Amino acid sequence: MEEFSRLLELMERLRGDRGCPWDKKQKIESFKTFLLEEVYELIEAIEKDNPDSIKEELGDLLFHIIFIAQICKEEGKFEIKDVLRFTYEKMVRRHPHVFSNEETPDFIPKKWEEIKKKEKRDYSLLGNVPKTLPALLRAYVVTKKVSRVGFDWERIDEVFLKLNEEINELKEAERLQNKEKIAEEVGDLLFTVVNISRFYGVDPEDALRSATQKFIDRFSYIEKNLDLNKTTTEMMDRLWEEKKEMEKKRG
Repeated sequence: MEEFSRLLELMERLRGDRGCPWDKKQKIESFKTFLLEEVYELIEAIEKDNPDSIKEELGDLLFHIIFIAQICKEEGKFEIKDVLRFTYEKMVRRHPHVFSNEETPDFIPKKWEEIKKKEKRDYSLLGNVPKTLPALLRAYVVTKKVSRVGFDWERIDEVFLKLNEEINELKEAERLQNKEKIAEEVGDLLFTVVNISRFYGVDPEDALRSATQKFIDRFSYIEKNLDLNKTTTEMMDRLWEEKKEMEKKRG
């Protein structure tokens, strides 16, 4: 594509002898924070269903990918065309039901993992789950992967029983005033809630993000209508409920 080639040429110019001093001094390590920021901005644009913002954020993310590839090219590691070729070949290989005569598997994600296992000598089902993922999302990815190979509860009722078990264990840890045990049980409780969200097909990261934003919106309503230094819990609760009723009427 002409547009893609122009973007590559632009990056080479920015990194060239007469390019941008800031761009020229960047290293791959610089992009760890940049990439996270761009991905979350893209997620926010997707949640708002704003096509213009999605387009812009996709462009920003693509630019960072090209930036990293350019640095690797300069260091003699690989070029962007190697990235494209590798990805193309991998996707063809992992979709044999589309690009060869194999029948479509009953459960495509499980077949995907089987192909990955053949590709990698040191393959482990959970070995490539990034430790840098947000904890809630990482738990979701981990439980989703193991469920694909049958390591899972059969019914949601069983997960709710587990939830009650974890709540009771947390209460016991609290009774004993064991801080380490309390922290452990809180983690187990959150992990179980992640499994509940997975059973319902809900991304827990999205759910918590929405719940947090809802809390912010309701508290902002309180903040706009009260002086927080001269109020009571009862007054704040009244406005909180008032805001909830306004939300219900809006549907």
